[in-house]
Amino acid sequence: MLGIILLALPPIRERVAWRAEQLRTRIFYSLFPPEEVVFQPQDPQQQVENIVRATFQALTQTAQSIEPLVVATMTPASTPRATATPLPGQIALQGVRYEDQHGLWNYCAPATLSMALSYWGWEGNRLVAGQYLKPFEKDKNVMLYEMVNFVQDETDLRALQRYGGTQGLLKSLIASGFPVVIEKGTYIVETTTGKRSWMGHYNVLTGYDDSAENFIAQDSYYAPDYLIPYELLMQEWRSFDYTFMVIYPPEKESEVLAILGDYADPVRSDQIAAEIALKETQTLSGVDLFFAWFNRGTSLVRLQDYVTAATAYDQAFRIYPDLEKDLRPWRIVWYQTGPYFAYYYSGRYQDVLELANTTLESASEPYLEESFYWRARAKIALGDRQGAIDDLRTSLKYHPGFKPSKEILQELGVSN
Repeated sequence: MLGIILLALPPIRERVAWRAEQLRTRIFYSLFPPEEVVFQPQDPQQQVENIVRATFQALTQTAQSIEPLVVATMTPASTPRATATPLPGQIALQGVRYEDQHGLWNYCAPATLSMALSYWGWEGNRLVAGQYLKPFEKDKNVMLYEMVNFVQDETDLRALQRYGGTQGLLKSLIASGFPVVIEKGTYIVETTTGKRSWMGHYNVLTGYDDSAENFIAQDSYYAPDYLIPYELLMQEWRSFDYTFMVIYPPEKESEVLAILGDYADPVRSDQIAAEIALKETQTLSGVDLFFAWFNRGTSLVRLQDYVTAATAYDQAFRIYPDLEKDLRPWRIVWYQTGPYFAYYYSGRYQDVLELANTTLESASEPYLEESFYWRARAKIALGDRQGAIDDLRTSLKYHPGFKPSKEILQELGVSN
């Protein structure tokens, strides 16, 4: 009876449910190892035929088209501007209120965002952020742009996201009093089996120490003031195309843009990221080479060069089966949906469909609204209207109010 009474208390019930869910997930993945599931892009000849068809469709599309195919021309990217004055050897910003992510499902993003905002005097917490970022509490992932939107929509502060960042740029921002949120990939080691499992993760960087070669992170999974070696951080950051977010008061915008230099222009930032990725494809190996090719595709998607992006993703996915199984980043499409854009706008609808199937079927709980959305778009292109409607409605179940899915349903003349 005492146990029943205790379980009726919300804080205890949430923690017990979370632990039970963790156990259920471990059992599922032990029975159906997701790292063994491999996505294979279409053969080159079929790709050429699809590209020709997509180009023809882009040239003849009508007003009923969902979204046009646009190919941007890349121009040489400038290098980041040099810092005018030498940076201090160490900095440790104070004022971040630490919050962990434990006890709730996948609460890394709300906890991290709440910490970053607290530096600027925001009085909310991870639950407040989570109501906006995770309307469906078991949503597998929160995108960084969604965190930017929260700052813009729900606070008096501003935020921006850029790609292709460098160690020097991180230090410049921190030394100028601006904590930086980064998205990275990290390997979690299971204590019982020693098995490694890659997943996306957010950190708030609040300091660095050149003598020890460490960044100071507020890490919602591990601890406050968590030390990360420079080399390890750059390796983990690579898996998300070196993306970062800066939060700041409106009156400090000119200061932030001055520190960013060329990164103040989002297109220039994407060009820099694309060049970094290309250089890394020529020097790296193993899983780092996989990430370099994936980043190349991601950068080119943002520059709307979808066909070239698709070939970069192809290269990444061809490397994937040769990686050690416990090094395979099998969750990557949970967090980064660039391949869907690239394949869809290259007319490779079957690849969109197969990639979405692979992603959804390998998850213990397929709470991934973006994958359902892109599978729906592929089904529309392939003539499966009802299948698309079902997927769009599922995406709205897992992310109520998800605007892209609502828009497609409206265009199909179907209610939510």
